[in-house]
Amino acid sequence: MKFFIDTANVQDIQTAYKVGVLSGVTTNPSLVAKEGVKFEDRIEEILKLVPDVESVSAEVTPDAVSAEEMIAQADELIKINNNDKNITIKLPMTLAGLEACRYLANKGVKTNVTLIFTVNQALLAARAGATYVSPFLGRLDDISEDGVQLVSKVAELFRIHNLDAQIIAASVRHPDHVTRVAMAGAHIATVPFSVIEQISKHPLTDQGLEKFAADWAKSVK
Repeated sequence: MKFFIDTANVQDIQTAYKVGVLSGVTTNPSLVAKEGVKFEDRIEEILKLVPDVESVSAEVTPDAVSAEEMIAQADELIKINNNDKNITIKLPMTLAGLEACRYLANKGVKTNVTLIFTVNQALLAARAGATYVSPFLGRLDDISEDGVQLVSKVAELFRIHNLDAQIIAASVRHPDHVTRVAMAGAHIATVPFSVIEQISKHPLTDQGLEKFAADWAKSVK
């Protein structure tokens, strides 16, 4: 399973990229709004910051409700950073979003269909030509449904029908989500930097390092 980082914060992206585990970045208008910068400017900055990742998702804005409006926005987003091939257009899971997805897929543009909460939605997105489908775990957990089970079912469905779309486990809240979606068959987990930090740590690792340091200090006296 690959890791994307779910943020528009340049410092977090840069830190995760330096660690060497980053395969992509997902953003949305809400994440960019927190940074207080123009959406297109931040997307361009991210593309330049992580030139060799496979995907940087740039989402159409919520006021684009028709396929034509989404495609028009996508055309502008694609031009960012001289038609950078890493850019992925993020589209909502609506009929209009699916129409835009099919159009862009036919043009060779990578797409990420987001806000998926059912197996059938994931199937529709894959059939519309989506490069990535993004089931949201945490939001399902919030209403007492099992988000990881959704990922497992989508992965099985894609295997049975030999569908090429990659599953991005989104709305990942904690380390256990990461472990479970990896075991459930997600191709990618997109996570906040705080989760990357959490899964890199363990108390026994810290204790072991402290003991190594103490033993080393004794040996060099």
